[in-house]
Amino acid sequence: MFPTTLLTTLLLALSVAANPVLVNRSPVTLPISRRTNFTSVHNLLRHDQNRAKFLKAKGAAKAAGISFQQDAVINEQVDNQVVTYVASVGVGSPPTQFNLLIDTGRAPSSRSSNTWVGADTAYKKTSTSVQTSNKVSVTYGSGSFSGTEFTDTVTLASGLVIPKQSIGVASKSTGFEGVDGILGIGPVDLTLDTLSPATNSLIPTVTDNLFANGVINANEIGISFNPTTVEDNENGELTWGGTDPAKFTGSVSFIPLTTTSPANEFWGINQSVRYGTSTSILATTAGIVDTGTTLVLLATNGFKKYQTATKATADAATGLLKVTTANFNALQSLFFVANGATFELTANAQIWPRALNTDIGGVAGSIYLIVADLGSNSGEGLDFINGFTFLERFYSVFDTANKRVGFATTPFTASTVN
Repeated sequence: MFPTTLLTTLLLALSVAANPVLVNRSPVTLPISRRTNFTSVHNLLRHDQNRAKFLKAKGAAKAAGISFQQDAVINEQVDNQVVTYVASVGVGSPPTQFNLLIDTGRAPSSRSSNTWVGADTAYKKTSTSVQTSNKVSVTYGSGSFSGTEFTDTVTLASGLVIPKQSIGVASKSTGFEGVDGILGIGPVDLTLDTLSPATNSLIPTVTDNLFANGVINANEIGISFNPTTVEDNENGELTWGGTDPAKFTGSVSFIPLTTTSPANEFWGINQSVRYGTSTSILATTAGIVDTGTTLVLLATNGFKKYQTATKATADAATGLLKVTTANFNALQSLFFVANGATFELTANAQIWPRALNTDIGGVAGSIYLIVADLGSNSGEGLDFINGFTFLERFYSVFDTANKRVGFATTPFTASTVN
């Protein structure tokens, strides 16, 4: 089963221990694969809503400078992710390959910048494995791991090797069946307090080490997803240190990170949402961009406006909105407006891939919408989540150096694949 890792959105800045010696290197790319968790398909909406609740509570607690106890605020079961993206990463010399989760929606207090292995495939010590004196422990939205810190050689791609990378080796983990752990690509701040006895230590992340070693020239990550109609598919790419122009069309439109709490604890932006030419769904408000969320979630008041505009009905089996063929044929685009730029989700982009209806407990031939209820009204500082059903239609750039998020159209923005 896949975890609800609260990687959930990267923080604002990436810290580096020293000024790097930059070399003229091209951005580093790593293919990533979409995976479907068949044991959790009926929990798609519940997973995303509980993740949103967890993120809001975590972010608010951090902004207030207080500790957060998940169970005291969220007592619903948070189910493992239905769909997620993983990368094959080698650890050791010779390397053991691990399938590690990629998630840019990092929640600061979930400490998900840690790279760790051992949830499924066992870690094998080699000549490059060095055990430290620290224990490591991280709690996520629906799972956790604890174990021992090692430094070891991490191989991201052919010829791309990071020596002496800090990793966690799990002796115990929950909620990570079917994957081996997490590739921590977030900022170093998120690793604070994950070690003991070195509780105040920061752990240099994969991204830190790539930048510090001069392998990449910029503190930014580009991500390409493509819509797909099959359960498991290598249809994504993660690029460190820049972008891959072959994956998008036109130019990247950048949006400054929001200052509104708690969205500002993540990859938060300000945007408005409009249905068709004139129906306002959400006025300009703060929310987040999150690959750990599958759907596009809108604050309840905006979601109700969307449901009315689309003439959709609630489907008990999937929890999603459902439209008739006639209403789908009349479905208008959904526009996301941020920093003067407009990003269009076409009618086809607003529906779940019909070939995968049964994967979410739906009925073959029915038409389900990927826009869903966040679970709370607007005005709480996190009023939408652009999940990866949005990101599959746009190339995304997470620019920590300049504190901004970028989107660009792709050959799949207007695809009718669904």
